[in-house]
Order: sequence, then structure tokens, then C-alpha cells
Amino acid sequence: MVQDIKQQDQLQTKAPLVVRGAPQNYIGEKGALVHLPSLLNEREWKKILIVTGEKSWRAALPLWPKFEGMTTQLVQYGGENTDQEIARIKSEALNRNVDCIVAVGGGKVLDLVKSVGDQASLPVALVPTLPSTCAAWTPISVVYDEKGAFAHFDVLKQAASIVIVDTALLIQAPLRYFIAGIGDTLAKWYEARVQMELLPEKTIALSSCLFAAELCRDVLFKEGKDAIRDAAEVCLTSSYTKVAETIIMAGGMVGGFGDVYGRVAGAHSIHNGLTAADGTHGHLHGYKVAYGILVQLILEGRSNEVAQLNTYYRQIGLPRTLKEIGVSVKEEETLQMIAKLSVAVEESIHLLPRKVTQQDVVNAIIALEQLIMELDAAKS
Repeated sequence: MVQDIKQQDQLQTKAPLVVRGAPQNYIGEKGALVHLPSLLNEREWKKILIVTGEKSWRAALPLWPKFEGMTTQLVQYGGENTDQEIARIKSEALNRNVDCIVAVGGGKVLDLVKSVGDQASLPVALVPTLPSTCAAWTPISVVYDEKGAFAHFDVLKQAASIVIVDTALLIQAPLRYFIAGIGDTLAKWYEARVQMELLPEKTIALSSCLFAAELCRDVLFKEGKDAIRDAAEVCLTSSYTKVAETIIMAGGMVGGFGDVYGRVAGAHSIHNGLTAADGTHGHLHGYKVAYGILVQLILEGRSNEVAQLNTYYRQIGLPRTLKEIGVSVKEEETLQMIAKLSVAVEESIHLLPRKVTQQDVVNAIIALEQLIMELDAAKS
């Protein structure tokens, strides 16, 4: 009871809620890229810096429009969104005296450019090539260290000026990125709910946040399996489009309207701990967050919901055990390292309605392994 009161006080005494609900302009449809030049032109942005990766640019190039009356310069990013890379791209933008920075790529490229725009006071336009996160929508940048481990995330002053979601481009992405996007977006519901339950009253902004989180959950449960089938066949359908926009738009709206109440809780803390384990580096962000949802539910005492998600995860290919994300449950030292980082003082796992220690996380991981084993045995 004392912990519940303390936790409620912690939530209520956060900084004032700031709504950053949406980009200034958003177009999401097949062929949307054709509108980017006119959106830049009407703002009289003539000198454009395009930041992208090799694979991202190769995917976007067949659909890339002509930029008449503008000068475009291309810079390739270094593969990670690090403080050093942010400084490098910022220097490129300022030295070239550009009017706008356009990011073309996955979440790391988009976050990189958002950070550069924030620090250099330059507008940004974002063109996601992967349906794997809400990075295009949300004014947050997740920053890693040079080894690929989570370092910090920054809340930026404003959302992007322009977001172009061309579903004809997204459907070309490797399937695992789409599945990762579903995993990351599912967490919106579980991480928002656990914070909202402690609030005696919700503002309209917070109610909007929770509605968006419920929308994420409902669309993904209803359409996710069909959308993955369509993506595997590179078939642009209504199910695929709904899920892709849920990942990018509805997922972004959760944090956009909920601010600190709608971003992250236990699942992302587990993700952050997992990034320090070498075996997890080949697994995408959304896969590790999806696993983190299960650990969070164990910590919440909601193992019945783990059973529901276990079936869904099996159907669409999300990880349910440590082995599926490159770690052995028998590696005690690695388990302790993951747990220690997950409960660092600054981590959002402490927003759960109970005190969570390093050993609690280890115990929850072990309990999850046992529960999944029992659920799988019951299925066979």
C-alpha cells in the first residue's frame, strides 16, 4: 500500500504534461513520396540535405521524385544514432547552410536527423523505409553508444515538419522489420495502461493517449496476422496498410498525447538491459521490446495475459524466451547484467506499481521461461 501511494505520487509530480501530438504535415498512402517536393517548395526550402543509409537509399530510389528548383545533397549515416554521429551530421548541415534535412531510412536514421534538427534549429522531413517503429511520428530520439548499447533517449522540442509514409516503399521492407514494428507497438498498450491505472483522474490528453494505445492493441490483434501474411507476399492490402499506419501513427500518438505517461515503462527497461548482452545485438528493437512486455506482465502479476500473448507471439514470430533473442537462461552473469541495467535509477521500470529490484527481474525472467515451457507443453 505504501509503495502504491509512493508510486502514485511519483506519477502525479512529474513535469507538466506537454502534448506533441503530431507532425506539422503527414501524408500516408501509396505513392505519397511524389508530394514531398511540393511540401518543401511551399515552405521555400531550397537547399536540402538528405541523410540516409545505403540499403535505405537503394530501396527509396526507384520511387524518389524530382526536386525541381532545389539543390539536394546526399550524406550517408554511419549505422548508429550516437552522440558522435549527431555531432557529425549537425556539422555537415551547418557547414552546407541547408534549409531542411530529409531523413530516409529506418528508426535510427530518423532519430539521428531529429536530433540534428533539434540541436541545429533546422526543420526536418522524415521518410521511413521500414514499418518498424513510430520514430517518424514521435519527437523522441533513442541514442546508442558506439557498441550499439542503449545510452539515453532525448525528448525533442518539436515533432517533424513533414512525414511521408509511402506504403509502396514500406511493403518492400524485409518482413522481420514489420514484425518488429508490431512488437514495439504492442508495448504502447501495456506500458501506458500500467501508468494510467494509478491516476485517479485522466485529462483529455491522457484519455486520448489511452485511446490510441487501445487502438494499437485492437488493430494489431485483429489485423496483425493477415498483415504479416500480406507483407510476406509483398501484397499491399487494407490489413497491411492499417497495421503499418498503426505502428507509425497510432503508436506515435500514444506518447504524443500522453507525454511521460504514455512512452515507456517496464518493457522498454527490459529492452535497454538486453542491449548490453552481445547475443541480442542481431535482434531488432521491437523483438526485444516484445519480450520485455512478457517480463513486465510477470512483474505485474498478470501471467494470464502472458498466456494470451504467447499464442499471438507464436503465430506471428515474436520471441517468448531468452533463447529466441540470443541469450541462454543458464548464463547467470548475463542475466544479472541485464537485470541490473533494467533497474538503473533512471529506468522507467520504476513506474510499475511496485518496487522492482535487480533480483525481481532475474526471478521474473526465470518464471517466464517456466511459464512458456508449461504453456507450450499444454499445446502439444
